[in-house]
Amino acid sequence: MTLYQLEVTGALLLVAAEIWALLRAMLRPHREPESRVAWLVVILMFPVIGVLGYLLLGETLLSRERRRRGAAIDAALPRPPGDMAAHCQVSQSPYAAPFALASTVNELEPGGGNAARLFTDSNAAIDGMIADIDSARDTVHLCFYIWLPDNNGTRLAETMARAARRGVRVRVLADALGSRLMTSSPLWRMMREAGVEALPALPVGNVLWTMLRGRVDLRNHRKVLVIDNRIAWCGSQNAADPEFRIKPRFAPWVDIMTRWEGPVTRQCQFLFASDWMAEGGDDVSPLLIDACEETDERPGDIIAQVIGTGPTLTYAAMTACFAELIHSARRELVISTPYFVPDEQLLYALLSTARRGVDTVLIVPARNDSRFVAAACRSYYHALLEAGVKIHEYRPGLLHAKTMAVDGQVTMIGSANLDRRSFELNYENNILFLDPALTSAIRATQDHWIAQSVPITAATVAGYSLPRRLWQNLAAMMSPLL
Repeated sequence: MTLYQLEVTGALLLVAAEIWALLRAMLRPHREPESRVAWLVVILMFPVIGVLGYLLLGETLLSRERRRRGAAIDAALPRPPGDMAAHCQVSQSPYAAPFALASTVNELEPGGGNAARLFTDSNAAIDGMIADIDSARDTVHLCFYIWLPDNNGTRLAETMARAARRGVRVRVLADALGSRLMTSSPLWRMMREAGVEALPALPVGNVLWTMLRGRVDLRNHRKVLVIDNRIAWCGSQNAADPEFRIKPRFAPWVDIMTRWEGPVTRQCQFLFASDWMAEGGDDVSPLLIDACEETDERPGDIIAQVIGTGPTLTYAAMTACFAELIHSARRELVISTPYFVPDEQLLYALLSTARRGVDTVLIVPARNDSRFVAAACRSYYHALLEAGVKIHEYRPGLLHAKTMAVDGQVTMIGSANLDRRSFELNYENNILFLDPALTSAIRATQDHWIAQSVPITAATVAGYSLPRRLWQNLAAMMSPLL
């Protein structure tokens, strides 16, 4: 074959690949119009880079085998029973719509009789988890996105090993990418030798092969700890020191955790079971059946409901739940998130809520560990301020807590950020609850963050330089691609 023939063949292959990528971008279901347009522009303007980029990042796919296994497990797992009294109370409140929508995501219903304790100090939260694990009698189930072999991470690993040695069935999931320092450390081997059943979540293996079968950056971002089907922990915190030694210049990481007792713990158990079995762990569905029979424990009066989302589950479920909760606000809406890159649905929900007179507040970190996300976040400031949203940038560290409090009555907390990764790429877990007392405690915490923040004004945004504004808008334009 001559050089000319090689060049012609290469050009034809590139054109064929470009047509393939364009058709996939146009015809793939569950894609926002802005994402389609962004991909079309990139593929047409930069054919080689665009085609390669689409191959690696264009579709939110796991391997076909993983998708089938996950779907079969999710369909077969028993759900905890509903609570008619809680359902009636929620349906008669102004916040019926968010709970009704949340019920469609995992077929989990709001349940009453729950008690919760709020932890705003990361070290105290780790101490509380360790105390609960040390008191475990039957099972300990833990899933974290980031688990570091630092002080708190080591303490937690040693506690898991202690529990396994005394006969407790301990199962651990740690995201293969986020917790790679832990899964490759002697602590991981120590836990396994002690009898802990430890699995990496969404293992990467051969990076090139994984890229060809799906996306490497689809991650398990959940934070779940369930003990004896009685106690569950949920929030934003990873298994690490607040100093977060892998990114110390952004420290301290400021998180929030909640400790739950009551029926909602069985819903957390359901999420762990679905993740555990999808990764090849043993069948833990009998624990869910046992949990369904344990319906008499009602240590409190909080109505709560678990929401678990992910790229193989209901499309855009988390953003829809956030948007519905935002729309339900009548007097006040206060949000904290470390990463704010909304899609159109969420952005318009915020803008319309502020415009109809709801006191709408957004708290984000002033210093972000992702320069790209920080720039994209600030590109929305002008529109938010113009609509009446109050924006505060938290100064003392990286505010990592994800909270949404409505009217002093309803709150959603958990692992999900208000960004496209949480909406489309990550497995997330949140808890939506109706309780004025716990919401009041979270509002007090949010007010504490606001007191340590700098308010962003129209003058602040007007003072951004032209290159800075260009970078911010470019980052926002690129976000649908990532």
